[in-house]
Amino acid sequence: MTQSWFLKRQSVSLYPDPARVVVRPFKPAVEPRELNPTDKSRAQHIIERVLSLDADAAEKKLNDVLVDFEGRHKRLTDIFDARAMEIEELLGQHDTLTDVQRCLIGTYFLHEYSFEASALFNPSIVLDPDQSSAPEGGCRFILSLRAVGEGHISSLTFRSGAIDADGNVEVDPTTHLASIPKIQSRKSNYNGDEVEVIFRPEDTLSERVLFPVTSSQANGIEDARFVEFDDQTHKTYYATYTAYSGREIRSELLETTDFKSFRFMPLNGDAAKNKGMALFPRKINGRYAMIARHDNENLYLIYSDDLHTWDGGEPILKPEYPWEFVQIGNCGSPIELDDCWLLLTHGVGAVRKYSIGAVLLDKKDPSKVLARSKEALIHPDPTEREGYVPNVVYTCGALRHGDKIILPYGVSDTFTNFATIKIDDLMQALSD
Repeated sequence: MTQSWFLKRQSVSLYPDPARVVVRPFKPAVEPRELNPTDKSRAQHIIERVLSLDADAAEKKLNDVLVDFEGRHKRLTDIFDARAMEIEELLGQHDTLTDVQRCLIGTYFLHEYSFEASALFNPSIVLDPDQSSAPEGGCRFILSLRAVGEGHISSLTFRSGAIDADGNVEVDPTTHLASIPKIQSRKSNYNGDEVEVIFRPEDTLSERVLFPVTSSQANGIEDARFVEFDDQTHKTYYATYTAYSGREIRSELLETTDFKSFRFMPLNGDAAKNKGMALFPRKINGRYAMIARHDNENLYLIYSDDLHTWDGGEPILKPEYPWEFVQIGNCGSPIELDDCWLLLTHGVGAVRKYSIGAVLLDKKDPSKVLARSKEALIHPDPTEREGYVPNVVYTCGALRHGDKIILPYGVSDTFTNFATIKIDDLMQALSD
């Protein structure tokens, strides 16, 4: 099968880099102590071994660690000390620790994690809030990507770049260093935790990595669908994403205005019990609107007066053509065109092959389907069929730039490519 005639693939690909690492807490396995509950834990044994070193040996060991990991992380001593503070309850009986001892203890309760060792895929793209250095006739963008490392734990990482007047994409060089943010606050309620995190001012965009910070996300923050939301007074970037606990999935919401501080929030309602929610970039007739798929098969349009609660809705799209017989879903937030909404979709067909299609929705009433692709618009070409999950192309959001759609997309759950589509050509193809 040939690709759509109007699709232009870019010569830009993003591959996972196992050399990029962050430092994460290491928690020694808890040993059963049924025979004698007063026995000390493994963690306490580690602490006592460290404290058995004399002052000179402890200082030498800490310096060895600093030299060994120099250049791999920023502010290592701050990281070590912060980790020691996190296990303060284990240090309570040792109230005369020196700064060297505290830092050295922290080193034994951390480990490096290669967060994108396995995959870098399922991107979404939005305009950068800072357009001061945009090329003439072009724009700056921020790209979010799902990164997967050891144990199939998913995190969220970022890239920046530019699109020129002709729609050509250039991604900025990626810094080798990476960092995770500081937790600013945590509020718990019946539905989960609301957590605010912030990165250090010196952390560049490509250094910032959002790791799971709640029990509902313990095994991953997956497939974030970012959208620039305009409420007529200011712009906020929201992302719906799939939180995976290791046993259950659900949809949650991420909020930022600057991509430096973020707020994770649980969502309520029937639709939030599944994955694949995508927020419209503005209110429709005074209400928030969402595309969702809470029955695993069809696409629904849901309205809500509350950004955090999503119930009910009406089905607007069901699998109809062979390339989507197994299921359909959205490929990011709807994109506002001059006369309608463009909704990119994914379809799963024979041998679970994932392809990308498109739907046009009425501007005032998005429940009305104006046109949809009878054939897949984008499917894996011969160079895109191999990977962690073969035969998959998938995106979590595209961007309109002038007369073109800029489309980043994941390839076989492994790496990321880019393509551009002329809007007029797409409209013609959907009307045929």
